Amino acid sequence: MASPPPRILLCGDVVGRLRQLFKRVNAVNQSTGPFDALLCVGQFFPDTSDRVDELSEYLEGRTAVPIPTYFTGDYGIGAPRFLSPAAKIAASRGFKTDGIEVCPNLYWLKGSGKFALKGLSVVYLSGKSSSGLDGSGGYNVDDVDALRALAEEPGIVDLFLSNEWPLGLANGANTSEAPTEVMDPSGCSPIIAELAAEIKPRYHIAGTKGIFYAREPYSNSEAAHVTRFIGLAIVGNKDKQRFIHALSPTPASTMSTSEICTRPPNTTLSPYKDLAKMAHVGEATKRSATSDDTQYWRYDVSQKRQRQGGADGQKLCFNFTSSGSCSRGDKCHFRHDADAREHYLKNVCFDFLNKGKCERGSDCKFVHSLSEDGASLSRDSRSQSDQRRSGRNCWFCLSSPNVESHLILSIGESYYCALAKGPLVQNHVLLLPIEHCPNTLMMSSESEAELGMYKQALSTYFKNQSKAVVYFEWVFQHNPHANLQVIPIPSSKASSVQKIFNLAAKRLGFEFSVLNTDEDSTQGRKLLRSQYNGKSNLFYVEVPEGKILLHTVDDNEKFPVQFGREVLAGLSNMPDRADWRNCKVSKEEEVQMVEAFKQGFGEFDPAR
Repeated sequence: MASPPPRILLCGDVVGRLRQLFKRVNAVNQSTGPFDALLCVGQFFPDTSDRVDELSEYLEGRTAVPIPTYFTGDYGIGAPRFLSPAAKIAASRGFKTDGIEVCPNLYWLKGSGKFALKGLSVVYLSGKSSSGLDGSGGYNVDDVDALRALAEEPGIVDLFLSNEWPLGLANGANTSEAPTEVMDPSGCSPIIAELAAEIKPRYHIAGTKGIFYAREPYSNSEAAHVTRFIGLAIVGNKDKQRFIHALSPTPASTMSTSEICTRPPNTTLSPYKDLAKMAHVGEATKRSATSDDTQYWRYDVSQKRQRQGGADGQKLCFNFTSSGSCSRGDKCHFRHDADAREHYLKNVCFDFLNKGKCERGSDCKFVHSLSEDGASLSRDSRSQSDQRRSGRNCWFCLSSPNVESHLILSIGESYYCALAKGPLVQNHVLLLPIEHCPNTLMMSSESEAELGMYKQALSTYFKNQSKAVVYFEWVFQHNPHANLQVIPIPSSKASSVQKIFNLAAKRLGFEFSVLNTDEDSTQGRKLLRSQYNGKSNLFYVEVPEGKILLHTVDDNEKFPVQFGREVLAGLSNMPDRADWRNCKVSKEEEVQMVEAFKQGFGEFDPAR
């Protein structure tokens, strides 16, 4: 006999009103329950300080959370106070997408991710755009790109949770009886609309608008199933708008084809079918005063591809563009464009390649222009093209105006040594190529020899301080510039490094391979360089004994970007320093640290 479908409660902005929320949850559970979980979207934490005590009553364990509860919206008063301790727990950092436990039965959905809940496939994007929150409690481009990659995976997503509403949701809908706020574009995000169109969830749940709205189901491009959008109001709102909603969806993975293809009579077209067109019209209007239509299509990448016989404006596959491969192959709904990948490897912004524009503007570290036989493609494109070729838009190329030269410790022929920004420990440094290169494994043999001299000098320098050195590098296809991390640790902990990396790997579900059992690091790097094909994503670490531990990262694997740093932060009993942003110091302090390092390292510096 088939298992009954899961029973889920959905909730809008909680804004710290946990007593009122859980009183309602208990009442619903008693009358029509039991329910398996509660999913909260919108702002979870208070907007005023008078409800922090009510929040702490639950989050500090004095009152029990009655049902497994998952929340997005990690901003508001009290959020850093309660979330920082949870994020610092070793089991929570970088390894979990199914919720970080804040207290028993309460789970924080951080950033973006995908997990299974009672058989349901759930994806989420937590918080608002970082630009609107000064970077606090918001999602960033990495979170969005991760969801784009998830959208390409096989299978139907049952639930998509977002804080913000998607822009254009009312397009094609019957709004005669809907709240007037439905037509108001404020608080609606074009990024969320794009993700909804790409992910194609069966249900899209959002908050932050302060109203309840259940849109008619809409069809999806190149998908048999329909999507239902549900917007939920704020807990305890004065207008008595619905803030809690019950749902009992059968997981798509257990449904028959006929069930998935069923379309209710009131199904509309997708509200996002003209999303790209609308965005380009707006951009074209801005440019009309200075550019004619022909010049605009040269700038607008997606329109350009249509005129050149492309896939009718079809979006690019992020997996293929970034890594050169896609597990879905010919079944992928997105375009595998070798030309786009070539531009991407030259530091061109993925959003620019995919949509013809980038919402991050001047904050984006990537290039917003193309080069075709030296032809100018947009205003100032010739200078931008020259900058890209010389790495001037890169934060680490010495020729770049963006490089923070006050952090530089030593400059050789092919490499230079610099103090790490937000160092994990004192004298945490980086070894970086002078010229633009995505990883150290692709450098020349002469450059490799110089790297070896720097490593030997650093190891000797730190040995005189009773310290051992750990080297690691995260090699991935869209890495803008190579950086080999150099982290000194007490010699007493050297023998534990391999063990703790193996334990961390086990927690993530993989095992390191050992390249050089003879502990000759020079031969280990030769073997590593000979095996590297220039396309794979990989992480490797050289432990103090000289062994090199290697993990090849699969295309669909969500490998923690800060993995190496998180592991060593745990080894050093400094979990709060796992995130470099928690370790930033003033420029004056950085200058003092650089001068102190130079004085001690001078006699060992191979560049002297």
